[in-house]
Amino acid sequence: MTVIRTAAAGLALLLAAACTAPAPPRGQASAAAGTVCAPPQGPPGAETPTTIDVIEQAYFCILGTYYSGATLDARTLLTAGFVALTQELNRNGRDVPEAAMPALTGDRKADWTAFETVYRKTTEQVPDLRDRLAVVTLEAIVAALGDNHARWVHDVERPPDYYDGDGYGLGFQANVNGPQVNGNPGVAFSPLFVTTVQGGAAQAAGLRPGDIIESINESAPFIDGKATPAINALYPQYPEARPVKLRLLRQSTGRRWRVTLKPGLYQRDLAALQVVRSKLLDDDVAYVRLAGFAPDSANRVLKATSRLRTGRNLTGIVLDLRGNGGGSPVEAIRLLSAFVHGKVTAYQCKVDGTCATSWTDDTVGLLHLPLVVLTDRSCASACEHFSSAVKDLRIGQLVGTRTAGVISGPAQGYLLGNNTTLSFPTKHHLGPNREVIDRIGVPPDHYVPLTPKDAAAGRDPALAKALTLLHQ
Repeated sequence: MTVIRTAAAGLALLLAAACTAPAPPRGQASAAAGTVCAPPQGPPGAETPTTIDVIEQAYFCILGTYYSGATLDARTLLTAGFVALTQELNRNGRDVPEAAMPALTGDRKADWTAFETVYRKTTEQVPDLRDRLAVVTLEAIVAALGDNHARWVHDVERPPDYYDGDGYGLGFQANVNGPQVNGNPGVAFSPLFVTTVQGGAAQAAGLRPGDIIESINESAPFIDGKATPAINALYPQYPEARPVKLRLLRQSTGRRWRVTLKPGLYQRDLAALQVVRSKLLDDDVAYVRLAGFAPDSANRVLKATSRLRTGRNLTGIVLDLRGNGGGSPVEAIRLLSAFVHGKVTAYQCKVDGTCATSWTDDTVGLLHLPLVVLTDRSCASACEHFSSAVKDLRIGQLVGTRTAGVISGPAQGYLLGNNTTLSFPTKHHLGPNREVIDRIGVPPDHYVPLTPKDAAAGRDPALAKALTLLHQ
């Protein structure tokens, strides 16, 4: 059973659903006889075991429908799947003579036939592992795409006693979080430090914002300025429960100490789960925090701004997109349309270079307010669609740090034969200037990173810079 990995399960599941592109015409048949690659038509039925036939369906669905499927070397997918299969055998202390990678020629159908023959011979020798081998094989095939918007969604496992909005993990966030590590592992963030304490083990152990994490399970979080896999241990997902050992430094006192945190369920601050939060700053600036581009979020931002505007003249709006993991591109476009009309916000392109154009929705009324957008390495997907358009179209200024670079394209879901969903982009996202954002991110106009001392003191230098810009 596999867990969908999210930083905030309830919101992230909502955003994942919102990020699905409009369904293409039905009946897109794969190259494999009898398999179909089509979007779900209503809620799927009960999940059934994953089989080699389901893997076959997914394989040909990717090759026939993924935006670069026509030019993919399918051998990379099959090799990744076979590697995962043999590793799982080893992990269970098992092996069979038949588990030898077949020769692949580059002929997609012939290579699948060779793969399937060996796969069936292998799994027949270990019937008790058959279901697990199928799961890891398909997961590896999808992962081999190297696409941050490609995933196979199956059983969601929740902790016992889970309540909507609860968190699971160590109970804190750092300046490098899950989406960044997975989407941009080579970026330097040193030093690694606690940005917020949410509860759970971290709160019980007395961690505070600004505490520097010098080691994780006796491993350095950075080597030569690059994040190491050790950072992933900071964000365990249920049912992972192995304790995590940290060595910490509190700069304000010079104290160094070690602590062991055990992952667990904890109650999150309900305010932190709100998609839209707003307040008035300096009596003339609207501050709106948008946690994700969930359905109707653009209207909620506009209503919040309108309320803050009642009875006063605003000098501008600060839109805080830090930690915004994305969501619906439609909502991103609607919000952009409150600041500019008649402009291209993005391009969605096929591998042959033909592109569909995303335009502003000019039915949305203009706010006629100066805009500053706060961004960080957690601003991903639809958040980057919005941020790149703000920058390229010069409708505002970006303050903070570069965005995540996690925007390969809007994901479309396809129903597999066991009632699980395979999703991936059918088109590749480009910014309004036709620039690639995926794996690169959007650079801010004003680079204002948070430091450990800022976090410890409760200062927000990016917000302070935004207010300065609006008052100039």
